[in-house]
Amino acid sequence: MARQNNSRIADPRAELQALHNIGAALSGAWDLNTTLHKITETTAKVMQLDSCSIYLWDKKQNALVLKASTGLSPKAFNVGKLALGEGITGAALQSGKAVAARDAVHDPRFKYIPGTDEENFKSLAAAPLISQGNKIGAMNGQTKRLHHWTRPEIDLLTLIGELAAGALERAELADNLQRQVNELATLAQVSKTITEPMYLDEMLVVICEMTAQIMGAKGTALLLFDEEQDQLALRATYGLQRAHAEISPIDVETSLTGRAIMRNEPVMVRDLQNEPAYKNKALALREGLHSFLSMPVTVRGKTIGAFNCYMGQLHEFTAPEIELFSTLANQTALALENANLAMSSMVVREMHHRIKNNLQTVAMLLRLQMREADVDSARAVLQQTYNRIMSIAAVHEQLSHEGFHLIGVRGLIQQAAYVAKQNMARPDQNIQVNLQGVDLRLPSQPATTIALAVNELVQNAFEHGFEKNATGVIEITLSERAERFEIRVEDNGAGLPKDFSPDDSLGLRIVRNMIVEDLRGEFSIANVTKRGKRGTVAMLRIPKMRVT
Repeated sequence: MARQNNSRIADPRAELQALHNIGAALSGAWDLNTTLHKITETTAKVMQLDSCSIYLWDKKQNALVLKASTGLSPKAFNVGKLALGEGITGAALQSGKAVAARDAVHDPRFKYIPGTDEENFKSLAAAPLISQGNKIGAMNGQTKRLHHWTRPEIDLLTLIGELAAGALERAELADNLQRQVNELATLAQVSKTITEPMYLDEMLVVICEMTAQIMGAKGTALLLFDEEQDQLALRATYGLQRAHAEISPIDVETSLTGRAIMRNEPVMVRDLQNEPAYKNKALALREGLHSFLSMPVTVRGKTIGAFNCYMGQLHEFTAPEIELFSTLANQTALALENANLAMSSMVVREMHHRIKNNLQTVAMLLRLQMREADVDSARAVLQQTYNRIMSIAAVHEQLSHEGFHLIGVRGLIQQAAYVAKQNMARPDQNIQVNLQGVDLRLPSQPATTIALAVNELVQNAFEHGFEKNATGVIEITLSERAERFEIRVEDNGAGLPKDFSPDDSLGLRIVRNMIVEDLRGEFSIANVTKRGKRGTVAMLRIPKMRVT
């Protein structure tokens, strides 16, 4: 609170001490935020003020913006604004001279800024902040009691303003320089990240994190465009709650992000919480999201998604910030393109590997079949070979849907059994093929081997077990044990002949070679009696560690 007795300020020694304190405070501050608070705190102390505030001139908004204060509400920081010449503080900057009012509230120049709690103060004095002719801003001092501002006080406030203007200009330049250094460092790190051998999803999360840090954002999100569904789906995020994933996918036609994609230009929103076009205000309120920037992500002239930036406070995005975010979006597009190229290369290698392996399998089957040519007719040989190749084709059909990782064996076996039934069953037969049990997840090559093995067993059941039967059932059961997978193929056909040997059947030799030699598993086949009826049961046991 300012005192009525101003002899302390009028005393030249007190004024020199005050200036010394201000100089010492400014010499210890380098960044803009620290400098602002040092000036307001020290000025309020040496001039015995109840409040000292600094407004900086924002060229883009063409307004004075409240940046720091010892007495006004912090909620008004970066929100409270005055036009040039507006209010006593704005008048000081416009005139280039200090302005003082004993009863500020009733002064015609006074402008109340909502949210500042300024109604608690009575007297106000303001001084311009001008450095080498450049408008830096304005500062003011306020008291809670009516106070007559003396000439020494006004002169001291003016002198402090002159010192502060230069310090603030240097601090702002230092901040800009540091920001550029950080931006270059981040861009370099992003460039390094997109060339490192890491998974795409992990890489995108790292890029989102670095972007949030360099933009000073609360969070970032990358959304990619699904052309078939005409929707945006969240791909990576940083600093945002999981609720963001719950609202994905996002409609392109009606969303703010979709607007950026449709227009192929940045979309900015000052406050999501008060934006009519934003559909998730509850989410913005819960997470404290305010200003928003969405930048389209483009690869080779085609927009594939958008990169979003969420600020935790009201923020006016500057042209350099928008340009920086655009650069980061382009870097993200490059990461996606590199990943797609790597994936294409991997696909080519994987397909080459599969084709080579399966051609070798076909060649092996044909060699085995040729040894039996003197026994079987040419038509039978071709039919059996056709069935085996169709089983391989069934595997590839399943792989085309499930990708290159572990795939479900159940679907492969079901398709292989269906193909075998279609090709082996006579028109007068009604043989049911039932599949039950768990779905075993295996890599593509073991899955192909198992599908071929089951195909042989089903074919063998049709050819020998139901050769004279018009009806019957083949039960295929999949199970998983602690250390192995098991596939059981059981039928209620004629059963195995008395002096049966697996070596007598080409199909069973193929099964034994595949399961025992290729997969290091076990194969057995024997007669079984169930409910008084004879049949055959074949067991395939594959060690887990060998195929997972």
